[in-house]
Amino acid sequence: MTIRPQDLGIAIRDRKGRDDPGTVLVSGGSSGLGAAIVRAVRLAGGRPLVLDRNKPDDNGNGKDFARVDVADTRATERAVRELAESAGGLDAVVTAAGIDRCGRLADVPGTDWDNVVAVDLLGTAAVVRAALPYLMRSRGHVITVASTLGLRAVSDATAYCAAKFGVVGFTRALAAELAGEVGVTLLVPGGMRTNFFADRDEKYRPADESVLNAPENVARAVLLALTQPPGCEVRELVVCPTSETSWP
Repeated sequence: MTIRPQDLGIAIRDRKGRDDPGTVLVSGGSSGLGAAIVRAVRLAGGRPLVLDRNKPDDNGNGKDFARVDVADTRATERAVRELAESAGGLDAVVTAAGIDRCGRLADVPGTDWDNVVAVDLLGTAAVVRAALPYLMRSRGHVITVASTLGLRAVSDATAYCAAKFGVVGFTRALAAELAGEVGVTLLVPGGMRTNFFADRDEKYRPADESVLNAPENVARAVLLALTQPPGCEVRELVVCPTSETSWP
């Protein structure tokens, strides 16, 4: 059964006379939050396109996926353009691809530190840059995914904080640049029950993952931002579990 945004009490943005999210490209769409967003878009009647290093479990028609490491920004731009052309355009992009590398600055190898910034910040910009011509035509929407650690810094997370603080600044500047042309939303999620923490040392894992947010809850917030009526825009969303320690 298709769940329409209006069935969830969400207002509809008048985009090409459609009442669904349209064609939405999701980077990092094969797992975690990205996969939850893909499912939400599909359930709402939209068409998700996935950009990821790994093939998603459900690849739709088999043409809506491009394999790429978003740390390779030029390859990422090409992949975005190829997916957009194959789909006949884009209505939105959500930059959910993200990684982390915990540890003190002196202890994290430089290549690992650089890769976090390349994926989380430079990859975000590359996806948006390549998608802009299509979003300008559709008067579409950009949703970038930052983190509560893009607003509050903690020890042993210099790479992640640097990248996510950068996403916050990038998105706010982008919203000013594209005002009235393309919608821009900064999504700030707190801790979620995904595999994001799986490969960390024990001391960097949540003590109790059961209190973390379900990624499906955050995906619902994404759908909310994508389906606002004309003249209304959700600029920033903080979505976190009630026990979130990094907010406020």
